[in-house]
Amino acid sequence: MGQVLHGCATTTHAVRTAIQRSKAPLKELAARYGLNHKTVAKWRKRTFVYDAPMGLKTPHSTVLSSKEEAIIVAFRNRLADLSAEWSRQRQMLGVPVL
Repeated sequence: MGQVLHGCATTTHAVRTAIQRSKAPLKELAARYGLNHKTVAKWRKRTFVYDAPMGLKTPHSTVLSSKEEAIIVAFRNRLADLSAEWSRQRQMLGVPVL
């Protein structure tokens, strides 16, 4: 299976591995792979070759409080239950389901 890189990735896993294993100076590696020397330094410092996760560790709403979010989730679940029940009743009565 192919690698999945984020949209701005300038290196592949193979290049990252080569950077980590090489003893050549940063400037030489940067020139060889067409990268910024800071990028080479970053990948040399890391012990892994996959993209590090960025952003919030635990996503949360920036608009709703936890209580408001819980109320909306409960409402949506109830609405889904009612919709399923409505469909069953229409089917039992022989009314065509849209």
